Amino acid sequence: MVGWRVGLSVVAVSLTASGAETPPAPPLPPVVEAPPAPYCEGEYADSYSALSPKARAFEQAMQKKYTYCVRSTAVYECLSYGAEGNVRRTRTPVSSHGTAFAYRQQAGETLLLTNEHVVDWPDVTSDAHPVDGVPSGCKRVKDGLSIVENEADQYDRDDIPLSTAVVDPQLDLAVIKSKTPLTVMPWKVGRSAAVRERDVVDVRGFPLGVFNATNMGKVISAYDRDEYKDWYHDDFVIDALLSQGNSGSPVLAISCKTGEFELVGVYHAGYSRGSALNVVVGIDQARDLMTHLRRTPKRAQEGTTPLDALARARVAKRAEVSATPFFPFGSRTAAVFPRADGTLLFALYEQDFPRRVHPLLVMEDLPVPSADEGFGRVGRVWFGGERGLLERPRTEQDAELQQQLARLLDALRRDATLAFSYQDSLPGSDESRQTFDTSARLGKTLERTIVAHRDLSDAAAELADRFAPGATEPATRTESVLKNPPPPGIHLGLTDEPGGPSPSAPPRDTGARQPAKSPQGKTARTPSGR
Repeated sequence: MVGWRVGLSVVAVSLTASGAETPPAPPLPPVVEAPPAPYCEGEYADSYSALSPKARAFEQAMQKKYTYCVRSTAVYECLSYGAEGNVRRTRTPVSSHGTAFAYRQQAGETLLLTNEHVVDWPDVTSDAHPVDGVPSGCKRVKDGLSIVENEADQYDRDDIPLSTAVVDPQLDLAVIKSKTPLTVMPWKVGRSAAVRERDVVDVRGFPLGVFNATNMGKVISAYDRDEYKDWYHDDFVIDALLSQGNSGSPVLAISCKTGEFELVGVYHAGYSRGSALNVVVGIDQARDLMTHLRRTPKRAQEGTTPLDALARARVAKRAEVSATPFFPFGSRTAAVFPRADGTLLFALYEQDFPRRVHPLLVMEDLPVPSADEGFGRVGRVWFGGERGLLERPRTEQDAELQQQLARLLDALRRDATLAFSYQDSLPGSDESRQTFDTSARLGKTLERTIVAHRDLSDAAAELADRFAPGATEPATRTESVLKNPPPPGIHLGLTDEPGGPSPSAPPRDTGARQPAKSPQGKTARTPSGR
């Protein structure tokens, strides 16, 4: 309006000077305050036009950036056997690159935020926790963390060493620290709960670990629940073109109130089958981690119940009335069989079950006198092969083996309880949205449990290889162990059994038995740092 008024004045003066009749100027419209721009109706803008000139100039003028390329290294030791049976130790170094950004200086240190999967390596490699180029079963013996120029930087004298302050596997976030002063992010921490679809975002990081880059995009989904493997948090999804190495990058939105950037999340993964479907950990969940260096409380497993007398009664009832008392245990199949004397027998089968039906292991879970004493107590254990089962008494078990068997039985109890709950939820899962969601949550929990117990399943198979009956040892038929109670007077190796011998020297079971007296989505996410 100012420019239009000035132009009109100039024209009027010129016409007057030439003697021409001057037409009357049209009346000016009333001054009305303009409505807010359509790209800034919420808390964050959906156009870069909302970025203030001051903020834009500040970012362009910054000589030292507040994002850094982080190199994480580790060395794994793998054991193998040579041709002569001697043990060989092979060490394999590995490294990966990601992004971290500095957000605070305190007590002479600079704190940086990044992803947990950028800085952390598994203690032992496995199918559930693989490391590229390292076989399963190798142990981490060394690790390191530092800031480098980029992934090709081989001059280590100017690298900045880092240490870990706290990691949160559920959020896939980690706070790391440097004793060297670093440039801190100048923007305030925003609110990820206020992010909406179509909001613009700015992502600063090191794609492929090659160079410092800025990627732009938009929010395409404001909410996405992330329960992949150990992750348990809320994400939002953006379409910025991001790459491996961007893990840990700050995701910034433009405040409609100030026109400045605000931190709303940390990029951490992408859908493996999608194009530019990248997920961001909402910053609201990270405030306690960033401020007080406290990780979120570990979540309870959905659908699991305490291992108490009630849980035992449910498992026993389910096993008694079901013709298929089977449940998954790691990469193998397990089953539970009730016995007339109240004992539960957990059996673990080989991977090719049911082609071969002989159990690798049978564990006796004895009832307890009082409900306050929990689920049950460990009884006898049999190891099996094609010839049958052979009991290994307590006198043949060292302390390490007994602890291993106790952990194994506890995991079998938990997996049976969870699997039976999931199986029982299936028939009525389509009755309502609530029953459907409950069944789906149980199924996801079961899948995570299966992956988590692969190592225990493999360890049980190794024990069976060691302790199964040899060619000259007596073997017991599987049916006599699973179906019949022990005859009167047979000692079960329990310290508080009335009239029983000392637990240091229990008698060997003869194998004699008496007849019983009564009748398993979403496309997988891929962490972007490795």
